[in-house]
Order: sequence, then structure tokens, then C-alpha cells
Amino acid sequence: MRERLIRGALPSVLSVAAALLLCFAAIAVVAASAKVALDAYLAMVWGGLGDLPRFLDGAGVAVLARPWGEAATKAGLLALTGLSVAVAFKAGLFNIGAQGQMILGAIAAAFLGAQLELPALVHPLLCISGAAVAGGLYGLLPAALKLRRGVHEVISTIMLNWIAVSLVENWLVVGPLRARASGDLSISGTDEIAATAQLPRLLGETSRLHAGFLVAVAAAVLLHLWLSRTRLGFETRAVGLAPEAARASGIPVHGRIYQAMALSGALAGMAGALLVLGTEHKFPATIGAPYGFDGIAIALIGQNHPLGVLATALLFGALRAGGTRMQLFGVHKSFPELIQGLALLFVAGRMVWDHLLALSKRKRPAEEAPRA
Repeated sequence: MRERLIRGALPSVLSVAAALLLCFAAIAVVAASAKVALDAYLAMVWGGLGDLPRFLDGAGVAVLARPWGEAATKAGLLALTGLSVAVAFKAGLFNIGAQGQMILGAIAAAFLGAQLELPALVHPLLCISGAAVAGGLYGLLPAALKLRRGVHEVISTIMLNWIAVSLVENWLVVGPLRARASGDLSISGTDEIAATAQLPRLLGETSRLHAGFLVAVAAAVLLHLWLSRTRLGFETRAVGLAPEAARASGIPVHGRIYQAMALSGALAGMAGALLVLGTEHKFPATIGAPYGFDGIAIALIGQNHPLGVLATALLFGALRAGGTRMQLFGVHKSFPELIQGLALLFVAGRMVWDHLLALSKRKRPAEEAPRA
């Protein structure tokens, strides 16, 4: 079991390492200095994991807490959208609609957070649940189109993304749900959510680390247990591996596809809730960051394993949080996204890694065999 897990993770680890090395070389060539590249990478690391040198020099704990908050905030969103894509993959579906499902979840959370008056412990849970329902219902649409009309989910989910943008950002946010302006002031987005709906910060005001990160971690663990330890999870994986064989064995294939897409949409909807309840505290004029599309890369790099997705999200959440510090060395803040893209490209060629690992495994016993 342990060897199988390590073997499964190696292609992703090697791909990320290759992407980091290639991007390091690119900075060194452009800047004509390996030292600049090293300083830029160190700035990215300290910006995502905490500025350890400054902390050891006597700076306050805030130099650690602030980067942790930024990294965890991004990692939570990447984890949930990555899990959304991964659970659909497990059922043999390619959900490219996590962005639209996330937008629907975000507007649902913003509406419930602003319009309801509830106790502080209940309000965030209700908002997250409402976001999950909104995203889940939107995830059912491509499943219904596939099963009833034969529409491929890649086509329908891409189209539903833009329908969600038009419905929410181009109508609701600027129309019925726009923020109520006071006096001559113009406010973008929806109304601010109530203080009782905001997710509590785990490290106080020194960091933006909030309870939503724990929600993402719990979702990854529970999804792993559901897929690996329950009958429904086993049936979902069976449908993804061999739908006809699953049908012949009595598994309700259509039911499991609906279930997987509803769960996929719910996870993406929860990501939208974390964005609204944790950091934005309203639905902004537009959600510019394509976390839903990033979830595809996170899922593939994480080998569609819930815990692998969580680990990948943590890594790239930290790299993105530290990416802004690379600007001090003339490197654009979106450089971590290039690393992510290259890692995805290398993972897509995992057959090469698998072939090399297989050759290495065959060669090792031959070298270790005793000579006659």
C-alpha cells in the first residue's frame, strides 16, 4: 500500500520539481543572474510560509501569521475547486464548470449573509449550506443534459460558466442585489454580509487565516473517506472506471452520475461561500480570479486523490501568496501560475514518468542480482 501511494505521487512530485527548476532557470537567464533567481524564489517561499529570517531576527509573530493567512485563504479555495473537479473525475466526468458553480455559491452566500439575522454560530453554517445547495443544483444541469439529451459535459459546463457570469455579475449584482448606496456614494457589488455571517479568524487581526480553511481540510478528509470506505464511494469509482460493467453488476449508473455532479457542484459552491464569508464579506463586482479553472490543474496534479488535491492546493496556495514579493526582483506576481501550468503540462505527460520509473524498477533487481 505504502509503495503504491509513493509510486502514484512520484509523477506529480517530479513534475512540480521540474517546473520549479525550469522557472528558476528562466529567471536566471532573463535576469542574467542566478543570485537574482535565488533571491526571488526565497522571497516567494518566505511570502507564503512566513518570513522566518525576520522572525528569528526579533520581528513579531505577524511576519509569520500574515503569510500563513494569505496562503491558507488561497489554498482553501483551490482545495475546494480541486475537489470539485476530482470527484467528477472519479465518476468518469470532466467538470469544467466549477467556476460557474462557485459563482452561484458565492451569490447565494452573499444573499443569505446580508438578508438574514441569525446567531453567529448558525449564520455561517447556513450560508455555506445554501452555497452548497446552489452549486449542487447548478452541477445537476450538465448531468441531466448528458443523461437525457446526450450533451457532453465538457460542452455544457463551459456554456454554463458563462451563463452564471451573465446571470450573476451582469444582472443580479448590478440589478436586484446591488448594494444600497448611502447619499451620493456608489458602492460596487452586493450589500455587506452581517458580522454574524463572517467566518471567524483563527489568529485574530494579525492574519486573514479564517475557519474556512478548516472547512476545506475537513472536506478533503471526508471525501477521501467517502470514496475509499463507503459503498456509494465504491460505486462512484466503479462507474468512472467501467460504466457498463458497473451497470451489469447492478449499480445505478445514472444515479451515481447525478450524485457525483451534485457533490462536485456543492464543493465548488462552498468555495464561493468561503470567498464571500472569509475575505470579501460581500459579492464583489466581479470574481476575477479563475479559481474554478485552477481547480482543474490542482485536481490533475493531485492525481484526483482528495488528499493529493489538498497537498497540491497547500503548495500552490503558499506559492501564490508569496508571488507578490517576487516583484521586488523584477518578476511578475503571477509567476507561480506559470509554475502551476508547467507542472500540469508535465503531469499530463505522466506516461513518460511511469515508463522511466518502470525501467528503473526493472533495472534495480538486475543490478542487485548476485554474480555467479
